[in-house]
Amino acid sequence: MKTNEQTAREYFTSGYNCAQSVFLTYAEKYGFDKATALKLSSSFGGGMGRMREVCGAVSAMFMIAGLENGYTENNNDEIKAEHYTRIQNLANEFKKKNGTIICRELLGVDADDNPIPSKRTAEYYEKRPCEELIADTCKIIDKFILKKGG
Repeated sequence: MKTNEQTAREYFTSGYNCAQSVFLTYAEKYGFDKATALKLSSSFGGGMGRMREVCGAVSAMFMIAGLENGYTENNNDEIKAEHYTRIQNLANEFKKKNGTIICRELLGVDADDNPIPSKRTAEYYEKRPCEELIADTCKIIDKFILKKGG
């Protein structure tokens, strides 16, 4: 049986963006069909629409945390603070390994408002850390959100 990490890597290397690769890996657990999961997470790739802001894999991790432990009360600051603490802890766990949650910093590139995605070639996969970052988020999700392996 494949691990979540392996599944997410396969989605990424098949052409899905980083957010889609992570979110789709866990979507069925929350009742999302593939098309809905892909559409919902599509905007977060490339650091939010290729603007190189928050890493798409990290954004997907936060969405999964919301599905697993999010709040629905609109006027309960205690519950909101508890959830935001959880999100900040997840971000800090990712930062421990990777130094930042910002896409452009992870990639070592400048901000880029060019909406055209890079072609997925062998060179693309060789020079990008995205597959490893996706794997890192799956490890964090499994350990800290779904309480597997830790």
